Amino acid sequence: MSKQDTGRATISEIAREAGVSVPTVSKVLNGHAHVAAETRARVEEIIARRDYARRPAKQRKKAGLVDLVFPGMGSEWALEIIEGVERVAQLAGYGTVVSSLSLDGSRIRPWLANVAERKSDGLLMAVYQLDAKQIQRIKSLGIPVVLIDPVGQPGPDLMTVGAANWDGGYSATQHLLQLGHKRIGMIGGREDLQCSSAREDGYSSALRRAGIQVDPALMVPGDFSIESGEAATRKLLQLEDRPTAIFTGNDDQALGAYRAARAAGLSIPDDLSIVGFDDIPAAEWVEPGLTTVRQPVVQMAETAMRALLRHLDGDEELPQRIELGTELVVRGSTAPPRKG
Repeated sequence: MSKQDTGRATISEIAREAGVSVPTVSKVLNGHAHVAAETRARVEEIIARRDYARRPAKQRKKAGLVDLVFPGMGSEWALEIIEGVERVAQLAGYGTVVSSLSLDGSRIRPWLANVAERKSDGLLMAVYQLDAKQIQRIKSLGIPVVLIDPVGQPGPDLMTVGAANWDGGYSATQHLLQLGHKRIGMIGGREDLQCSSAREDGYSSALRRAGIQVDPALMVPGDFSIESGEAATRKLLQLEDRPTAIFTGNDDQALGAYRAARAAGLSIPDDLSIVGFDDIPAAEWVEPGLTTVRQPVVQMAETAMRALLRHLDGDEELPQRIELGTELVVRGSTAPPRKG
């Protein structure tokens, strides 16, 4: 008989004979899920025939904890992220440690030490921009990491979950165009956030496809706060040819736009239409109700937590990025521009 039939084999040889990857064989050997039944049976048959000596797996004892960290937690968005993560974590029997951390300061070393000391099983990071050194520090924990709506492109080493921000910006602007608006202002979010630039690009693309030149005077930066939305709207309303509609980078800025419009004696939507982004609870109860792009924030958090659980279960075939769709929710804050 040949060596293929009788000799003891390596994992690589078993993978080659079974027509699968080495990680797949490793998953079968360690009893992990996410291997097709037919594939598992084929690998098990080869392992038995080749007399492969299984070594006892040294598995890390799970603490039943995951860490969820934000740069700041004073927003409705953060509360919805916490809700989504905890909903899935609790069903899976995990507790959640929530913290706020700036990666620019000196707190990262003691924070990493605390995560290691409590033997957290995994880490979820919401809206962070990580450089190579920070990524290396976080990876040194030796636990799975998933980023939620990260800033910039974190590279191929980390999995991310986010929303289709470009599509949302495009659909918001297209809605206003279809109502007949041509002078449409845009209040941007933080310039260092990828989601901000994506929403602005969607806005610009919708205008260009409608044959309308993008006017830089109609694009005012903000920082996602109510105050920045109010200040930016005041600036837009001071233009000689002011906009008849405004698309804001998030709902908080839209609430600020409401304040500025009313202070100027304008009626929403008769004198000024406003569209937000996120669909926070306040968007439904303000008067008039805010037309906005619903970002699946809770669903993003649930998806990120499920991905982390799959990592913990040994699944090595997860996509690098999961992007969830947005939806335009039309309420009373938008209408055709007043004629005359």
